[in-house]
Amino acid sequence: MGHREDLLEGAKRCLLEKGYARTTARDIVAASGTNLASIGYHYGSKEALLNLAFLKVTEEWGELLNKESGEARAEAPEAPAAPLDQFRDTWERVIGSYEQTRAVWQLQMEVISRIESDSELQKALAGPQRDGRVGLAENMLGIDPRADPEKARVAGLFCQALLAGVMVQWLMDSESAPSAQDLTDGLKAVLEGRAGSVG
Repeated sequence: MGHREDLLEGAKRCLLEKGYARTTARDIVAASGTNLASIGYHYGSKEALLNLAFLKVTEEWGELLNKESGEARAEAPEAPAAPLDQFRDTWERVIGSYEQTRAVWQLQMEVISRIESDSELQKALAGPQRDGRVGLAENMLGIDPRADPEKARVAGLFCQALLAGVMVQWLMDSESAPSAQDLTDGLKAVLEGRAGSVG
């Protein structure tokens, strides 16, 4: 790897170990084995490097879940899962990864708290956030964004809102946080409650 890649890997490690606000340029240099001038040369600023590193960390987390989802589908290829089953199975993977990926969840919450005061961070996250919504709709609910982009968009908004809320609950109190079955039963109750009120 060259200095550019070393810096990115070092920044990713620092974000997961120290968080966004506490990571200094010197921390990144120490973690990457490079020098301070390399940050400016390759990325322009420490903040630009950290923004990219954060996107890479969240991409890798998403890729891990996608890989596990693909492996689960490959094990039972004969019939697609019913939407609620796919929803529950995906949440089992997300919640099951909590202990292993807690640092990623904490980092996401910290970055969210910084967006209001950091316009560059906000700009860096806008496109990936939209892409992430579509990915959530496909993985959690089996909605093909190519076949029905608007349905994928609105379902992705729902899934993204749910994901943020679940992360907060798990970080605050994992003992009372929702399980995959709780979330599935909750979604069923909402759908049944709405259906019951129409008649």
